[in-house]
Amino acid sequence: MELSVKRHLAYLAAIVFNVTLAVLVVSGTAFYVVNIRDRAVKRESGSPVLEVKDSASGKIFQRWVMEEGSEFALEFIHSVNQSPVRETFAVEGDMIRLRTLRFYSYGAGIPAYLEEGWILSRDGDAMVISGLDRPYREISYIVGTVSDHLLYVNEDVYSLRDIAGTNARITISLEN
Repeated sequence: MELSVKRHLAYLAAIVFNVTLAVLVVSGTAFYVVNIRDRAVKRESGSPVLEVKDSASGKIFQRWVMEEGSEFALEFIHSVNQSPVRETFAVEGDMIRLRTLRFYSYGAGIPAYLEEGWILSRDGDAMVISGLDRPYREISYIVGTVSDHLLYVNEDVYSLRDIAGTNARITISLEN
């Protein structure tokens, strides 16, 4: 009887080992395939790729192929004055350039004066500062808990809460 139990345990250990090995192989293959697919998107298009990723781990949440000179925007509710703010960025090589800032009320982080080359105009109830031309390699945000951050890319609107989760620390950057 004791020999039968030992064989049974050895058999179960072999099954657990083989299943664990299979899971590791499959997950490694999946990781490899996902990374190759993401690189292929960039290579096939020859265009910059806008990425939203986790700031700490670098995990890519979403990617979009962009055209040189195209624009995307990020909109959120200002935490102090509780009104919408929209920042519009342009894709230039491996740089993201802040082009315009649209807001409805002054508050923390909203420029209180115009620098040389900046133009303040009105668009209905909104104020728009254009001519900003501020270059960034990457942009970092914490996704809102009270209100969402919305990302406007290629004529579509994406919820950063849906993409990354509430209170997620994200980085937006370009891969060329």
